[in-house]
Amino acid sequence: MNTVLAHEPDASRYALYLDGELAAVADYAAHGDTLSFNHTFTDPARRGQGLAGQVVTFAMDDVEKTSHRAVSPDCWYVAKWFDKHPERAGLLRVRS
Repeated sequence: MNTVLAHEPDASRYALYLDGELAAVADYAAHGDTLSFNHTFTDPARRGQGLAGQVVTFAMDDVEKTSHRAVSPDCWYVAKWFDKHPERAGLLRVRS
């Protein structure tokens, strides 16, 4: 199975494709120097395979390497991902 992870800035999302078919996404909205990750979705037929985790990990790696923006985990799944990856807390927006 061919897996492709992509940042699609025109659609404000990170996507995971399996054999050319969209399988999972992490949507975001840019607000100044913060990216609000507000929705994740996995094709129901492909749930339980860790695809959402893969796309969120890819997104956080990309944000850290290329955008230097803070992340606001406004989607429950992204918030849960950060709970499981406390070593990545440096990406989180500091609330005032």
